[in-house]
Amino acid sequence: MAQNDSHYVPAFGLSALTPYYDSFAKLVNPYRRRLIHHAKVQPGQRVLDVGRGTGLLTMMVKQAVPEARVTGLDGDPQVLEIARENSRGADIQWDHALAFDMPYPGGSFDAAVSSFVTHHLTSADKVRAFKEVRRVLRPDGWFFILDFGPPFNFLTRIQASVMKYFELTADNFNGRIMPMLAEAGFAEVEEAERFVIPFGPLSLWRAGRGIKGSRSLVTSAPKPPRTIVQ
Repeated sequence: MAQNDSHYVPAFGLSALTPYYDSFAKLVNPYRRRLIHHAKVQPGQRVLDVGRGTGLLTMMVKQAVPEARVTGLDGDPQVLEIARENSRGADIQWDHALAFDMPYPGGSFDAAVSSFVTHHLTSADKVRAFKEVRRVLRPDGWFFILDFGPPFNFLTRIQASVMKYFELTADNFNGRIMPMLAEAGFAEVEEAERFVIPFGPLSLWRAGRGIKGSRSLVTSAPKPPRTIVQ
């Protein structure tokens, strides 16, 4: 669980900017609501927010389904304290660990969610994290990811024209997230929705844990992109 084993990147890339992260994060809450819609969390289910940052998505899941047992995990101790402060009184478990070295037994969670985390990880760490998420999911569990995705029209190609060349964001903008999920062993990988925002194209992916050795099915979103306005 040592951070020096891999390339660890805090929110916005600099620890000094962490206190300002929520201002950006709240702008994309409508898209987090779409993730929660797809996750269809049921009362009593255990849900893990992977790389939960300051806990916005974690708390949104808990507010949507108060009877769910929600855990938020992140490797940054600074945002852990912010999450705890923001969620006073909420029945949420906050854990400090990296996404590719989780302190949970296999099959601990019914669902896992993650928003704006994958583009902070190197290619190798993305696959490591996906494998670890799959490990802690139950056999019928699903993993839902919201993050920057590949361009799909003229506007989003312009938005992605620079970001796709940076090491940490290249996988997202070059369409590698779904193949990486399949490489990690997820049996059914789908791009459920696409969105257009000023910062670049977003994708909402979902991946079914499946059983070991099952063939991966990878499909892209069949529907046109959506623009959500608060």
